[in-house]
Amino acid sequence: PNALGQKRADDSEKPLYQEYRGIQLGMAAEEVRKKLGNPADKGDEQDFFNFNDAESVQIFYDKTKKVMAISANFLEGAQNIPTPKALFGEELTSKPDGSVYKMARYPKAGCWLSYSKTAGNSPLISVTLQKID
Repeated sequence: PNALGQKRADDSEKPLYQEYRGIQLGMAAEEVRKKLGNPADKGDEQDFFNFNDAESVQIFYDKTKKVMAISANFLEGAQNIPTPKALFGEELTSKPDGSVYKMARYPKAGCWLSYSKTAGNSPLISVTLQKID
């Protein structure tokens, strides 16, 4: 535990959250497009998918066209927004302005996971899962 008595996520083998809508790190770009459909914006290095007004995702690819990062964005009204508890196994304390941020590294799994919630009445929640080089 660190000075605050929290368990260090770094000690965990792998993140609780390992996929977004069936998409996982290391998956081929064509497999992603098969699962998620046609991207709103398609590229060699990244695809951008919009599911509705409240949910979108950016998928980043490495040189071999494999998923190296997944960054999902949720606005108010989105369905199935991952909670900090589902991501990290614990609730997170909001800052006074209502915003929340946590990042955990999983060296053994070769990735990191972050959760970010902006301040304000209609916060943006971003969940990012990325390979560590």
